[in-house]
Amino acid sequence: MTAIGGGDMGDVVNLNKYRKQRQRLGEAKLAAENRVKFGRDKFERASARAEQERQAEDLDNKRLDGMRPDDKRSD
Repeated sequence: MTAIGGGDMGDVVNLNKYRKQRQRLGEAKLAAENRVKFGRDKFERASARAEQERQAEDLDNKRLDGMRPDDKRSD
C-alpha cells in the first residue's frame, strides 16, 4: 500500500502509550537514584545510630560543670 505522495506510510503509534512508558522509565530512574542516595540497610542504620549515641555520651562526659546547655544558670 502506498501513500498519496508515493512513499510508504509508517506504523501507527499510540502516543499515550509512549508517554506513559517514558514516564515509567523516568520514575524508575528517580527511584534508583533515591535508593542509592537514601537507602541504607539495617546494619548501617544501627551502627550509625550507635555511633551518634556514643558521640553524644562522650560529649556529655566532657562537660565541666555537669549542666546541660539548655539549663538556666543561676549566677
